[in-house]
Amino acid sequence: MLERILLLGSGGREHALAKALKRSASCETLWCCPGNPGIWELAERVDLDFLNSSAVIQWCNQHKPTLIVIGPEQPLAAGISDALRREGFTVFGPSQAAARLESSKAFAKAFMGRHNIPTAQYREFTDRDSAREYVAVHSLPVVIKYDGLAAGKGVVVAQTTAEAIEAVDNMFDGAYGTDGVVIESFLEGVEASIFAVTDGTHYVTLAPSHDHKRVGDGNTGKNTGGMGAVAPSPRVSNETLTKVCTTIIEPTIRGMAEEGNPFVGCLYCGVMIDKEGNPSVVEFNARFGDPETQSVMQVIRADVARLFASAARGALDSASITSVCEGASACVVLASAGYPDSYAKGKMITGIQEASSLEGVDVYHAGTSIVSADMTSADRQIQNHDAHGDSSVLVTSGGRVLGVTAHASTLVEAIQRANAACALITFEGKYHRTDIGIDA
Repeated sequence: MLERILLLGSGGREHALAKALKRSASCETLWCCPGNPGIWELAERVDLDFLNSSAVIQWCNQHKPTLIVIGPEQPLAAGISDALRREGFTVFGPSQAAARLESSKAFAKAFMGRHNIPTAQYREFTDRDSAREYVAVHSLPVVIKYDGLAAGKGVVVAQTTAEAIEAVDNMFDGAYGTDGVVIESFLEGVEASIFAVTDGTHYVTLAPSHDHKRVGDGNTGKNTGGMGAVAPSPRVSNETLTKVCTTIIEPTIRGMAEEGNPFVGCLYCGVMIDKEGNPSVVEFNARFGDPETQSVMQVIRADVARLFASAARGALDSASITSVCEGASACVVLASAGYPDSYAKGKMITGIQEASSLEGVDVYHAGTSIVSADMTSADRQIQNHDAHGDSSVLVTSGGRVLGVTAHASTLVEAIQRANAACALITFEGKYHRTDIGIDA
């Protein structure tokens, strides 16, 4: 069956998904809402707010997509998938209830407790004073997590009691919203990300990966949404992957179904692997990770559109995958100076075409916009409207601007290619880590 696909999202993850969907033999038409300048080269633009379910449904009723792929977490948490399914559309992405594995850390921890899924010990708090008192006597390091969505930034691994109390205060002061906090014991080991594509009963795992969350080289500085990733991750042996499947993925899929919230879509398992190779859950996400997707989609050989559609229709077709992992891939994020705190926008970007011409390299857009070439720098920061034609230029519009991703036969070569490509791209304030993948 040929698929007419609507992809929701506008980041680097969605650009990588768009390319994978576009090259699928079963993809007839690809739209993206709202997309970004890189995605618009692959997909027809749909200029709508993807959190406006009425507008999205109206558009779908007119254009009749056969598959809707939801990229980011916000529309999942808002119940857009439920609204679309009620209208009879086929959706790759979990329900609002199932997406609570990501949208509520407290729900996820309680769920893992009910189903004996390995994770850190924790306490949930909805008032500041109790949380402050708890971290004041907790062993160090201690992990403080905002209970709701925080774009990958709502986690602090506090090395001192003062740092822990400050993190609690920041979260209760509304740094990310008004939800409470979850305070966890610190898990020792190395982190990895495992994606499972599931129809609610059956599943397939994609290439294991790991990202680099800290902003600075040597894993220093603040947590970010991710500064780079590699796939497959050498941290994940076949034995460890089997343990992830049997002790985490399978009981999660089974437990969600038993509780009346079958999980359909991509289950992201962020795990900590101890010295014996035993995994524990650090976090669940209800969608593909960013920037891990950029690397994982480069090594998979599959009709991704057919894979997603079969999962969405409740009959996972694992035969759509020729190879989960061919070669290796590394993604290096080019960020704006100041990220993950405040940063300037509207800085002109050059060199993408030259970087993309290197063997095995793809440059995925994450925080870019097109503006008129005659706009001043100040105008670009406050008016990142879209322009077209020879008088337009590409500028920065986000903290994470581009995901420079390279594929090769070995991880070492992929890392070298990605770094070589990064050197060809310029914009004022460009920043990136120089050690992505080196730890592997």
